[in-house]
Amino acid sequence: MKRRTFLKVTVFAAVGALAAPYVHAQSKKFAGITLRVNGSGGVYDDVLRKRVAAPLEEKYGLKIQYNAEATSSALVKLLASRDNPPYDLFTADSPQMIELLKAGVVEEIRASEVPNIKRVLPGFREFGEYGVPFSVPSIIPVYNSNYIKQPLTSYSDIARPDLVAHVVVPAPTFDSTGLYLLGLAEENGGSVSNMEPAYKVLADAKPNIVAIAQATVAQLQMFQNEEAYAGFFWDGRAYELRTKGVPIVSVIPPKGIYSVTSYINIVKGMKYPEAAYAYADQLLSDEGILGLPEALRYGATTDVAIPAEISQDLLFNSPERSALKKKVDWERWTADRSARIERVNKILRS
Repeated sequence: MKRRTFLKVTVFAAVGALAAPYVHAQSKKFAGITLRVNGSGGVYDDVLRKRVAAPLEEKYGLKIQYNAEATSSALVKLLASRDNPPYDLFTADSPQMIELLKAGVVEEIRASEVPNIKRVLPGFREFGEYGVPFSVPSIIPVYNSNYIKQPLTSYSDIARPDLVAHVVVPAPTFDSTGLYLLGLAEENGGSVSNMEPAYKVLADAKPNIVAIAQATVAQLQMFQNEEAYAGFFWDGRAYELRTKGVPIVSVIPPKGIYSVTSYINIVKGMKYPEAAYAYADQLLSDEGILGLPEALRYGATTDVAIPAEISQDLLFNSPERSALKKKVDWERWTADRSARIERVNKILRS
């Protein structure tokens, strides 16, 4: 081979080798884009990073940044910065969806944009075209079987005389964890429009309540440290305690279970709607949707086939169980928040 020809071949080969990674990077549809999402921290965000964020980065070059903080705080930030929102995607439970919609800060999401929406089971899109539902946490009665020998069977059992100074309840500040109050009301003839029966049970239970937990983590620690033996808690967190060796029993109240649905939303005005659609679609894929049931045993919202070893620990694992999920008038529930907080504080702190 002539020297000139050899040099040309060598140069082209070198250019090709250098260009290959660049071309590969350019072929990733969302390379260079980072979407900001409010997160919950801990295992919850770790699951989403592994099952949603990592596959999206591998396939599209899309990066996801989770910012862990209380949803209530994140919501305040979002509403205060509409012109320059701190998030591109916003995770909210059913009660916060009411506030998001009233403020007009999120976009509609259609099945034509997120194909896996077609797999969502009936009843889980509570707000029309707004929000993509992906998880179902439930607030239920729980107890430590090492110390409570007579099983709890309902929300109202929290007032049993054998539970004196052994109960921790969530603060009424949040609409989601405060759903146990609706359970107390409806078990005793009340409703979202008549909460008096709940307040009566709560007053009867006052000698039993050793603490009012301001955060889920604080309540988790109290159960783990055996500072409390019974209360109302998230089903997924109760499962987490069992994996750590704490014999916390999840109670299935026969008159109904009170749950929220978790949604991912696209913030109005965000720059990369196609990337956001890809996130939502991956979240609803089998890989994405199974992450939280596997790790925390929260319910799924799609027609995904759930393995038996996971399903046995889920609250909603049969048609009979699913029928126990109570429908909540979220608009009325959120509207009465201040009155509930005032009343519960008056009962428990007086």
